[in-house]
Amino acid sequence: MSASTAATEEKQSSGASSNDIADDIASAIAARKLPPGTKLREEALSRLYHVSRTKIRAALLILSKDKLIQIVPDKGAFVSQPSEKESRDIFAARRIIEGALAREFVARATAADYRRLEKHLEAERRSLEGDHKVRSQLLGDFHVLLADVVGNGVIREMLHELVARSSLITMLYQSDRDAACSADEHAEFLAAAHAGDADLAAQLMLSHLSHVEAALRFDGSTPQEKDLVSALLK
Repeated sequence: MSASTAATEEKQSSGASSNDIADDIASAIAARKLPPGTKLREEALSRLYHVSRTKIRAALLILSKDKLIQIVPDKGAFVSQPSEKESRDIFAARRIIEGALAREFVARATAADYRRLEKHLEAERRSLEGDHKVRSQLLGDFHVLLADVVGNGVIREMLHELVARSSLITMLYQSDRDAACSADEHAEFLAAAHAGDADLAAQLMLSHLSHVEAALRFDGSTPQEKDLVSALLK
C-alpha cells in the first residue's frame, strides 16, 4: 500500500476504534449473525463500518487473538469453526480436570468465596436475556472462579484456555434454552458444595459438562440470523 493510499484511508475513518469494531463483530458472532466459517472481507467491513481497512485489519487481529476468527494467509479471515471432534475432546479434558477441581473447591471455599460466586450467579441470570457474548463469558467464568478459589495456578491456566475454547463452541452451537439450563446447574452445584457434599458436587459438575456437550448442535440446526452476513456480501 502506498503512503497516499494509507493517508486516504485514514481520512475516511469514522470515530469507531478497532476495539469497538472487534467488540461489535464478536457480539455478532455470539448472536449467530455470523455463522461459523463466514468469510470476513476487509473491503466489505470497511464499507459497513465506514472506516479504513487499516482499522479493520487491527480489529481482525484482536478477534484472532481471542480465537473468534482464523486468519488464513492468502485466503482471508473466517469466523472460527471448531470441529465436532475438537469440541468433544475439549469437554472430555474439562471433565477430567473439573471433577477433581470440584472436590478441592468444597474443601477450600470460604464464606467470602460463596458470596462472590452467588453474586456471579446473579449476573449469569441477568445475562440470559441480554448479549450472547456476555452470557457465554459469564457462564465460562464461573468455572474459572472455582479454580481461583482452589489456588492452583497451573490448573487455572489450563482451565482458562479450555473454558475460552468451549465458550466459543457454546456460542456457536448451543441454544438459548440450553444456556439457561447451564445457569441452573451452576446454582445446583454451588448448593451442594455449600452443604459440604463433595461427592454430590463432583457428580453435578460432571453431569453439567456432559449436558452442555450433549446439547451442542453441529448439524446446522441451531438458529442463525443472517442480517450482518447479508451486509458483508453486498
